[in-house]
Amino acid sequence: MRPLPLMKRPKLAPAGAQRSKDAEYSSQWTLIYRRFKKHKLARISMYILAFLYVVALFAQFVAPYSLQSYDSKYVNASPMGLRFVDAEGKFHIRPFVYELKSERDPETMRKIFIPDTEKRHPLKLFAKGEPYRFLGTFTTDIHLFGVDDPGRIFLLGTDGMGRDLFSRIVLGSQISLSIPLVGVAISFVLGLIIGGISGYFGGWIDSLIQRIIEIIRSFPTLPLWMALSAAIPPRIPVVTMYLYIVIIFAFIGWTDLARVVRGKFISLKNEDYIVAAKIAGVGDAKIIVKHLLPGFMSYLVVATTLAIPAMILGETAMSFLGLGVRSPATSWGVLLQEAQKIENVALYPWKLLPLGAVILTVLTYNFLGDGMRDAADPYKK
Repeated sequence: MRPLPLMKRPKLAPAGAQRSKDAEYSSQWTLIYRRFKKHKLARISMYILAFLYVVALFAQFVAPYSLQSYDSKYVNASPMGLRFVDAEGKFHIRPFVYELKSERDPETMRKIFIPDTEKRHPLKLFAKGEPYRFLGTFTTDIHLFGVDDPGRIFLLGTDGMGRDLFSRIVLGSQISLSIPLVGVAISFVLGLIIGGISGYFGGWIDSLIQRIIEIIRSFPTLPLWMALSAAIPPRIPVVTMYLYIVIIFAFIGWTDLARVVRGKFISLKNEDYIVAAKIAGVGDAKIIVKHLLPGFMSYLVVATTLAIPAMILGETAMSFLGLGVRSPATSWGVLLQEAQKIENVALYPWKLLPLGAVILTVLTYNFLGDGMRDAADPYKK
């Protein structure tokens, strides 16, 4: 008889490597992250949002002028373009701007601004300007860019009081980008707690909470904004106004998430693993935190991401209507107040540039939310 050939033993991976590989594939967040990386538009939106928030964080450093800075000689001045080639055709390595001089339009007799080619102001990085407190820690006068005095630089033009529109957009982003985040965070906590109590315990508690939610949702949004903002005392400090507006948005925005959490709790609380935890004597709080919430945490992250654009539009609308942030503070909604009159839009179209900042932020948040929703979908490959 011929001897049977010896069979080679298969090479087994080390136990630690096998466990790490299994953990990698079994992690829900790892799968979500891998799907999210394939969504290019969402990743680009995430980078844009990161850039916007970095600019908002260092707004006083990025903006060449403060909110109180104005120049009556440059009221409604048109944007200055950065140039590398002067009027004589000579190329300059350092970009520069021409000083603006005012003239009268011979047909309309309207005051217009044209470049004065005899006065050139080179752009300087880390230029000295108005003093400010850097992140509230120390006083400095260094700005990201600027020009030497007596030159002025208005990259996006000026408003009706001669204030630099670029600086006001950058400084206004601190309120327009932070109010929605704080408001959504408060709404997120309220929605989780109230919706979780309603869905987990049920009975008369559920009925009471649902009736309260229905009453709040029955009010039209704009009249409710007006009623709540009318309760804010006039001429209060800017920080206090900020706090009140955040409370208004949190008071309105928690109801949607609460109903979603309630529905999820109702569908999950009768699952076998939840019943087993109850039989084992696990407390209600631990069941909610350890077993129920992780089951749809990815959905909560997506819902929160998609709720922020609505908050941004709400803050902009309130400030635009004079119900939100008021001068001397500024936001993108406050900047758009000058665009209420059609003649301002027709004669000075650069005053609509804050609207571009709002549109960019809302779109990037929506694209980011879509990407996270697709990544968190367990049925999507």
